[in-house]
Amino acid sequence: DKTIAPQLLGALPPGCVIADRGYDSMALVNFVRDRGGEAHIPTQSRVRIQRSVPPSLYRQRNLVERFFCKLKQFRRIATRFEKHADNFMAALALASARIWMRAIESTP
Repeated sequence: DKTIAPQLLGALPPGCVIADRGYDSMALVNFVRDRGGEAHIPTQSRVRIQRSVPPSLYRQRNLVERFFCKLKQFRRIATRFEKHADNFMAALALASARIWMRAIESTP
């Protein structure tokens, strides 16, 4: 993933990149900085100079990651059953709506 990340980020406008420890690489941090963005990637424990990430930003990243984990509970999404992009996006929309409705039902 670290090796492909610059190619994926190269197609996006520069901005704030929030990632987990798996993407800890000075090459990636420098790539984001050189493009005018800001990288919020915590360092792994084995690295001597530690970078920190604001807890509020990391919490938002965690919310997105947990949402994707909930999406993977739907077998049709996890196995990419739909072969056409339109059908896959429709399945994503239905699964997302179901997750959202489930969250609303559980709140008092």
